[in-house]
Amino acid sequence: MFNKLCIIGVGLIGGSIAKTARLQKQASSIVGFGREQDLQNLQAAKQIGVIDAFYLDIAQALENTDCVVIATPVASIEAVLTLLKPFWSNNTVYTDVGSTKGNVLAAAQAVFGKVPDNFVPAHPIAGGEQSGVLSAVDGLFDKKRLIITPTASTDAEALIKIQRFWQGLGSAVSIMDATHHDQILAATSHLPHILAFALVDMLGHKDEQSEIFKYAAGGFRDFTRIASSDPVMWQDICAANKNEIIPLIQQLKNELDKIQRLLANDDNQQLFSIFAYANHARQRFLNQFEAPMSKSITFHIQPGGKLYGETRVPGDKSMSHRSIMLGSLANGVTHVTGFLEAEDALATLQAFRDMGVEIEGPTNGCVTIHGVGKHGLKAPKNELYLGNSGTSMRLLSGLLAGQPFNCVLTGDKSLSGRPMKRVTDPLAAMGAEIKTTEKGTAPLHITGKAGQLQAIDYTMPIASAQVKSCLLLAGMYAQGETRVTEPAPTRDHTERMLAGFSYPVKREGSTAIISAEGSLKAMNIDVPSDISSAAFFLVGASIAPGSDVTLKHVGINPTRTGVIDILRLMGANIEVLNPREVGGEPVADLHVVYSPLKGIDIPEDLVPLAIDEFPVLFVAAACAEGQTRLSGAEELRVKESDRIQVMADGLLVLGVDAQPTPDGMVINGGKPIGGGVVTSHGDHRIAMSFSIAGLRANAPITVLDCANVNTSFPEFKDLVKHLGLDLVCEEK
Repeated sequence: MFNKLCIIGVGLIGGSIAKTARLQKQASSIVGFGREQDLQNLQAAKQIGVIDAFYLDIAQALENTDCVVIATPVASIEAVLTLLKPFWSNNTVYTDVGSTKGNVLAAAQAVFGKVPDNFVPAHPIAGGEQSGVLSAVDGLFDKKRLIITPTASTDAEALIKIQRFWQGLGSAVSIMDATHHDQILAATSHLPHILAFALVDMLGHKDEQSEIFKYAAGGFRDFTRIASSDPVMWQDICAANKNEIIPLIQQLKNELDKIQRLLANDDNQQLFSIFAYANHARQRFLNQFEAPMSKSITFHIQPGGKLYGETRVPGDKSMSHRSIMLGSLANGVTHVTGFLEAEDALATLQAFRDMGVEIEGPTNGCVTIHGVGKHGLKAPKNELYLGNSGTSMRLLSGLLAGQPFNCVLTGDKSLSGRPMKRVTDPLAAMGAEIKTTEKGTAPLHITGKAGQLQAIDYTMPIASAQVKSCLLLAGMYAQGETRVTEPAPTRDHTERMLAGFSYPVKREGSTAIISAEGSLKAMNIDVPSDISSAAFFLVGASIAPGSDVTLKHVGINPTRTGVIDILRLMGANIEVLNPREVGGEPVADLHVVYSPLKGIDIPEDLVPLAIDEFPVLFVAAACAEGQTRLSGAEELRVKESDRIQVMADGLLVLGVDAQPTPDGMVINGGKPIGGGVVTSHGDHRIAMSFSIAGLRANAPITVLDCANVNTSFPEFKDLVKHLGLDLVCEEK
């Protein structure tokens, strides 16, 4: 990328830049510059091949250089810029790696009178406890964040060059204002280092220090690891960013004082609340900010086999979401068992924690919700991040439209591309104020309209349980009687669970009716197994000769059993055993054995009842003798992926005659399924469906981009292997 790269300060960071730039071919020639006292380090850098040459004379180092990286401590930036000033070239791009960008910009201002247009400040969020070039490693910046803090006058071409350079080193590049950068780093990096140094300093001066360190467990070593960092460097960093650090220290003092009072007063419940919030908030932050750079997951499936045995799949996702929502709004304590501990449902749980609800668990599927009442939610301090969960975002948009506070709903890249106008438009008709992007997607900026929502009589243009539930939840806060009419039956978990919580909701034919006249009373909920998760095993056992599977405690709500009805029409042998009712929901054990399938025209009245199960039903159709036709399922094109096109593309790779249509698919099945590499496009149901196809394949199948299986069914790969599928999960 650059012909000649000059690094000023060839230590851990500068040396790692040089090593990685050489490995990734980001520079043809790399030289180092330093002072007389740096000579030994520079000689070592050249000897081990980190740099091609080094200079103690700045003019020689800069000759024909087109990029200069200043990798010295922030305290020396002004001196370095002063040294560079006589040789500053408009044909060269300059950058740095300092961790306090306000000081870097101030140094440039002091030396040049303004920040030069071709100086692009940057900060890699990477490093180590050791210093010097011998500690340098290639790949130090791989999948690490790099923040660029340009000014209003920064040259656009220079900015692009530095951005591409760091991306070439493997970094995930973000751009932000210098002041915002320093505030964030003070909280996430500088303050933790101060805490580690302070704790070790305190304990090190105790008389019993030898025993303290002798018996310190792994947690102590993990927490204090960063106290091994260079004290000179951290003295400089903390002094440079003291204006941002000092207020944080005061806030931390206040938090510690609060914990001290709770301990003194034996207030264990409040202590638990603090610890539980911190535990789940940390995981939420990891999910939100590390997921984009997490390891990729690939499924490798060997052909053939059968499914055999008995199992219970995880709890119903739809009911898990709603148990948290309604339990939080109830008066009293709600106990939930069978809760789905997957990322989607956990996103809903965390959102209500962020709105002041005390929630214990989940522990082995058990959750305890201390309800705050219908009007007890509090304004969240930050945006509510909902990951990949469309259910969370659409239902919460209705629930929050009538609250006395404002909030912002965000999600991951997939969720941020999914349509939200189907809920925001009818909510607007109720008086809600929700701003979306120009495309009608998240983030959703919701202005609370407590007491101002008006009931509507709404006929949904497309059958959607999420839209219906969203409007019913909004109707709990609207003046008048909200009526929602659906063109075809959809899952009715919201209506059933509202009734279970003693909230009045009526049904007149295809219309659900609700008003603000009511309150919710806490209850116990036993979440049945999710029929959408069971569907993969229902199809797998139906298509693989010799299969015999029993799925325990599955929810068979009549608005969800479309997958069973469709498979039976195709000839599947599925028995419903031990039917019963749990918490207002019908439950049964499902016994399925292999039976040859035949192609059918799928009745359109069953489509809304199996909308989430069609990816795996397409696999069943590929194994069925004859033609299967699906129509009236345009909803599939706006799920986590365009499930019609993605499944058609993958089936074609496997040699299946699958032709997508605007609202469905035509599959000519019965021929052998081949092997190949297919991609799930980050859609969990696509990934699991192609895995099941391996049972009838005659060659290995590789499924790419399977990480999102954890959003709905984290146990899938273990359960399906236990029952007989030869699946290997590879992480990179």
